[in-house]
Amino acid sequence: MTGQQHERRPYTALFERDQEVATAQRAVTDLCGGTDGNGPATGGLLLFSGEAGVGKTALLGEARRLAAEHGDCTVLSARGSEQTQSVPFHVVRQLLQPALAPMEERERRRMLGDWYDIAGPALGIAPPTGPQADPQGVRDGIDWLVMQLAMARGRLLLVVDDAHWVDAASLSWLTSFALRLADLPILLVVAYRPAELPKHSPAFHDLVTGRGNRPVTLHPLTPGAVAEMVRTAMGREADDPFCREVWAVTGGNPYEAVELVAKARDRSLAPLEESAALLRELGAAARGSGLVARLERLGNATTRFAWGASVLGTEISVRVAAMLAGMSPAEGAVCADRLREARILTGAADLEFVHPLIATAIYQAVPSAARTAMHGLAAWAVTNAGHGAAAASRHLLEVHPEGDADLVRQLRDAAREHLAVGAPEAAQRCLERALAEPPPEEERAAVLYELGCSALLTSPPTTINHLRSALSLAGLPKDLRVDATYRLSQAYAHNSQLSEAAKVVAEHVVRTPDGPGRMRLQAAHYLWKGIQLEEEGAHERYREVAELTRHLDGRDNAERALLALRAFDAMIHAEDALQVAELADRALVDGRLADGMGWTNTEWGFELPSIIGITYAYTDRLDRAEELFTEAVREFEISGWRGGHLAFAHEFLGLVHRRRGDLDRAEGFLREGLRLADRLGPGVPIQWDGTCLLIDTLLARGRLDEAQAIAEKYSFGPPYPPAMVMPDAACVVGRLLLALGRTKEAVAELEAAGHRLEERGRHNTLWAPWALDLAAAVAPEEPERARELADRAVRYALRFGTDTAIGEALRRAASLAEPAEALSRLEEAVRHLAGSPCRHEYALALVDHGRALERAGRAAEAAGPLGEGLRIAGECGADGLAGRAREALALVGAADTP
Repeated sequence: MTGQQHERRPYTALFERDQEVATAQRAVTDLCGGTDGNGPATGGLLLFSGEAGVGKTALLGEARRLAAEHGDCTVLSARGSEQTQSVPFHVVRQLLQPALAPMEERERRRMLGDWYDIAGPALGIAPPTGPQADPQGVRDGIDWLVMQLAMARGRLLLVVDDAHWVDAASLSWLTSFALRLADLPILLVVAYRPAELPKHSPAFHDLVTGRGNRPVTLHPLTPGAVAEMVRTAMGREADDPFCREVWAVTGGNPYEAVELVAKARDRSLAPLEESAALLRELGAAARGSGLVARLERLGNATTRFAWGASVLGTEISVRVAAMLAGMSPAEGAVCADRLREARILTGAADLEFVHPLIATAIYQAVPSAARTAMHGLAAWAVTNAGHGAAAASRHLLEVHPEGDADLVRQLRDAAREHLAVGAPEAAQRCLERALAEPPPEEERAAVLYELGCSALLTSPPTTINHLRSALSLAGLPKDLRVDATYRLSQAYAHNSQLSEAAKVVAEHVVRTPDGPGRMRLQAAHYLWKGIQLEEEGAHERYREVAELTRHLDGRDNAERALLALRAFDAMIHAEDALQVAELADRALVDGRLADGMGWTNTEWGFELPSIIGITYAYTDRLDRAEELFTEAVREFEISGWRGGHLAFAHEFLGLVHRRRGDLDRAEGFLREGLRLADRLGPGVPIQWDGTCLLIDTLLARGRLDEAQAIAEKYSFGPPYPPAMVMPDAACVVGRLLLALGRTKEAVAELEAAGHRLEERGRHNTLWAPWALDLAAAVAPEEPERARELADRAVRYALRFGTDTAIGEALRRAASLAEPAEALSRLEEAVRHLAGSPCRHEYALALVDHGRALERAGRAAEAAGPLGEGLRIAGECGADGLAGRAREALALVGAADTP
């Protein structure tokens, strides 16, 4: 019920809502710094739940009134609407535009900063003309704006009514933002009908039903409360039978009780027992078919005007509603007055329905043909007013299909605008409706292509279905055919269907003429095959890529893509690292990603730059790898790509710092990467790399309990994802099991990993150190086998040739050798690792060397490497290694060594 109604009918007080009002008062008082206003501002989430008409809106109005009394609290309100559920960010704009509208353009840009171009279109303050926006980035930008408003204004009360009707994009933002409120001076108060929670937002359902957010549930009024309401409105002489009948007719529903009492007053009924029999008929006129019948008694013109108003739903102008009803604005004004008198509409310049129940009943009563025609007229009015195709699309969606090519064009334009504001679901609705029109046959394939691309970031299975359909039609232009095939393969890959991704591009390569398009598809084929954990035909593909790239110079992006794949292949297979790095260099232009192959370029995707950076990370070119992944973070943030892309970038920066030995920074990047990945939901592929790297880093730091906790949280273990993980997941699982003392399980895991990797020629001992860990595990019972495994790893490390690979292999192998040979290997390991950028491995070698010297009776010599190892271990954040170094120093009588 609106504030205007509350003022017009003071007897609509909050009867029997003392506890609910007290809850709202406590929340607002906490927000405003306590009763004296000097305490800290404490925000949070307050939920009011109940059926239609039970008084949720009145409670929200009370919360706004309480906040206004404090004076230093900014209140922003919005309301979901049944008719605007398909309009993306409609409620977000209702909520925030009143705060933005008074600002000059310069002030809005200052407040939003780098988020202006990302979130501005969704907020309605910038035109939706850019490329497809990442929904997560848009939500983060809105988060930023709200927090800036809170900082500028001190305290913020956000009120959202009828959340069950909030559009999907706004509800997604509200749900995610609600999780951040505990530490902000922001109170979010939300009201909704629990039986009508939207299916499109299970996350909101989880939010309001979770243990931490128990809603305040409003129940119907008791007979006593209804009696007090009746006597307040109709006089103290109202007798008990009359009041009891009001309660019986309305079931204690506050809205229906108020309306029934109002009608009784209008009829001048005496509030006595002899009038009670008339109440049931009056009550029926307030809802459903009774309401419709009452409306029809107001006349045909007034009924048609009400129909038009219900089609508009919100922001109802008399002029437009009259136009939909086929009458002049003057006639419409007369009808509006009648509807105000009948308590169906309220408001002046912009009309609104007295209650959503009335709007729903009238809209459902509009004959189908008339409703469709009115939506068509409404779409024309919106477009004619210059509001754009997206604003008109909610009406276009309701028009009957008639093969109208112009309507198809409008829907495609609307879809592009929806994508530009970060609302792919709304774009998909428009394109699906365009297909149903249907479009001209020569455009059908292009519409399917657009529909598939619209879902690439949010629903790979949807993308797969539509792009396959587009590719099956002859009308898809040649350039779109290549792009559709590439994107289809990406969708398969993002859906953990790497075999299908490789297969679909292989099928289309043979149908594509020679040129950049064919090479692009070849690169995709080799990419999706090459990163499969259990690739079939691995050796054949490996040879094909090597032969294909033998004479490539990187003249265009197709050649550069193939060179990147060849470099990654060579790194995984432990070829000469100098040649590997040279291949990676040829995939760049003057040391940078080529134009058209950047991190946010959609033609090639972010996978190819990623494998270049990973290749550098494992060939001791850590500075180059860090430059690439830092650039990735920057480009993703600037472009508003705040989902899986940004998570990957943080995790691969974590990889770089893990390799460098800066374990504290590595852990920070990895935890942030996992936090970003977690927002996408459980079980997403990106969580594998982050989990694997974080466990590996925690083990290096000596924090076994934390590593085990992360493994349990993310179910880290078999079955493994189809894509390769950095480092190899099974090897890290084996290492974790060894650290936990579960040697038998570790041996089984490492043996299986070794079999899989050896079978495919993947011999890089840094990415997949299975042999060295397996050697340590079997050494007590099978010392000969352990030495053979270690020696094999050393040979592959020598073939690869980096100081890190050689030094680490020699260090690990030394523990299995005779004392004299062990000391020799450790001395050589220290020499190699001294020239490596990987400081943690160097510290390990120094400590192992010092301990070996001590065991050989050369305690005086041991203090030097032990002390240096302790110093570097401390710099790396390797607490466990530092502890071992201190213990060893104590044994050689040098415990005071810094």
